[in-house]
Amino acid sequence: MSVKKFVVGCFDDEKTLFPAVKNTRKAGYKIHDVYTPFPIHGLDHAMGLRDTSLHTAGFIYAMTGTTTALTFMSWVFTKDWPLNIGGKPHLPLPAFIPIVFELTVLCAAVGMVLTFCYLCQLAPFVTKDHFHLRATDDLFVMPIEVTDKTNVEEVKAFFQNAGAVEVFEKEAETGWWLGRYDKAKKAFEKEEIVTA
Repeated sequence: MSVKKFVVGCFDDEKTLFPAVKNTRKAGYKIHDVYTPFPIHGLDHAMGLRDTSLHTAGFIYAMTGTTTALTFMSWVFTKDWPLNIGGKPHLPLPAFIPIVFELTVLCAAVGMVLTFCYLCQLAPFVTKDHFHLRATDDLFVMPIEVTDKTNVEEVKAFFQNAGAVEVFEKEAETGWWLGRYDKAKKAFEKEEIVTA
């Protein structure tokens, strides 16, 4: 696991956050992510993130469900176990519609949920570093990754000029790990946060 150094800026209003995100990108700083207590419309475009491909994955999962249902029922009623029920044809496609529809919706829904959880690294056993505990309460948190070319004091001054209410340095694990927060509590307690 790689631990990286960040300069974290905390904002108390989304009206201050939007210009700060745009100006941070214009200044050439590398935004790690922006953590907000609620979804903010347009923030992904302000950060320069591309549109999600989740709808494409949903279509592929739905077509998988449709194909599976039609293939399985066609094989069962024509090859594996053909039954003559009142002279009806062995391949009654209109009778397949409810089952095909249900399997299509099931595969699309379950597949999209699992894909979303995988992409966002969400699971009961997955643990990630928090840049600020109030990010889930009332602060908008934007960490900037510190590289060899980054002047930390310059970044702190940039955040303060952008309207940040709190600016500090933090070393954090950028990935995720298996475990619980109470097991890693001692590591969080030892962390030194230098408030600017």
